[in-house]
Amino acid sequence: MSEKFDFITKNNLWTDKQRDAADKVLAEVDALGLEVIRLSWADQYGLLRGKALSVAALKAAFSEGSEITMAPFFFDLVSSIVFNPFTPGGGFGIEELSGSPSVVMVPDPTTFKVLPWADKTGWMIADLHWKSGEPFPLCPRGIMKQSLTALSNEGFKFKCGIELEWYLTKIVDRSLDPDDLGAPGIQPEAIKVQPVAQGYSYLLEQHLDQVDDIVSKIRKGLLELGLPLRSIEDEWAPSQMETTFDVMEGLQAADAVLLIKSAIKQICSRHDYHATFMCKPAINGFFASGWHMHQSLVDNHTEENLFIPSEGEALSPLGRAYAGGLLANGSAASSFTTPTVNGYRRRQPYSLAPDRKAWAKDNRAAMIRVISGTGDPASRVENRIGEPAANPYLYMASQIVSGLDGIKNSKDPGELQESPYDAQVPLLPATLAEALDDLENSELFNACFGETFINYWLQLRRHEWSRFITAEGEEAAKPEGPVTEWEHKEYFNLL
Repeated sequence: MSEKFDFITKNNLWTDKQRDAADKVLAEVDALGLEVIRLSWADQYGLLRGKALSVAALKAAFSEGSEITMAPFFFDLVSSIVFNPFTPGGGFGIEELSGSPSVVMVPDPTTFKVLPWADKTGWMIADLHWKSGEPFPLCPRGIMKQSLTALSNEGFKFKCGIELEWYLTKIVDRSLDPDDLGAPGIQPEAIKVQPVAQGYSYLLEQHLDQVDDIVSKIRKGLLELGLPLRSIEDEWAPSQMETTFDVMEGLQAADAVLLIKSAIKQICSRHDYHATFMCKPAINGFFASGWHMHQSLVDNHTEENLFIPSEGEALSPLGRAYAGGLLANGSAASSFTTPTVNGYRRRQPYSLAPDRKAWAKDNRAAMIRVISGTGDPASRVENRIGEPAANPYLYMASQIVSGLDGIKNSKDPGELQESPYDAQVPLLPATLAEALDDLENSELFNACFGETFINYWLQLRRHEWSRFITAEGEEAAKPEGPVTEWEHKEYFNLL
């Protein structure tokens, strides 16, 4: 790379590893004859936004970054203006955000991929920065990087295994009639679909075989991207799938989830299927989907798993404290693990999803499922609280912050529960509104995520809640109630 005094160099925004990777990326782009590289970042919802750059523009971005409007942060999922950019402080009370300014996308060359389904197209993640070079405080990837730094300062690395449930459906009508398109602040019609298989025969090979034509394309795409695919499974409900991935470290894990979800949706759409990571679509017989996150910490230097128990223990003392932190902060973290109105449909007893802050040994009713054995190097905890629509950076950062709090303050998770749904422990928030109130009162998250981001998140998600209540009424939010048309239109297409 050029040694000129550019934006990235001046602000010390790349490591040596990233600089080496940049040289390799340019060589690969040239060797493969790529014509465009999608430079993308994760917005507040975990959706990819950005630009498709020419090779010449990529080379420029490798020195100066690439400017882009931060306007998506002003809007909700249906482009309602939540924060008015043309008021002082842009609706955020932050002087630099007046007038919907541009921020700088700084490419991370270590994330480069060639998209196997797109013609002569590469892909790369960017971090967002102010023009001063400082991190943009609303960037979710930046929030996670801060949490990883705090963890590293204590001598630990975060390891994560991913289980994502989602729905695979066949498109009947893309709802592209002009009257169905919606408008800023007005929900579009949901894509009309049909199931691809019957359900309620969990793990049935015949169901997998029925969808092999499209699933084989998904599998091929994920593997060609170098993602550590472990399994593809037929889940409980009609058309419900689960994909699992081997353990990854830190930022790599969150980046992978971002790409996994995007890849599945794009590959499906190109073949007239629709994949959704919405928790519970308003389709008869569709059950709620979850995102189960397997977690452990390893030593910074030795890579030793620090959760491995000794004889007679469920987890090591450090692992217990980490689990204690996840439980103690489960309510405050809830809007990051379960950020949509719809996601709280999972929180029902006897549903294989948690409704309270219980932990147990290898029990899928608990919020925290302990999977461990004496001397077992794969010892870990599985948090079963999340929904698949969660932003991966915010979900993982919430776990790191909560677990580290448990370690620093020796949080005791109490006795393991034998019957989690009957446990006399605090209930988890049953609605998004309850979760946001718990977050607002959390000194931990205000300190670790920053007051600027927390205030932003609270206003953004309360606006979503308000729109739901105006349309459907507060009674409609009870977890046991039917999924509303509002939820289906809001989440089914995009998430």
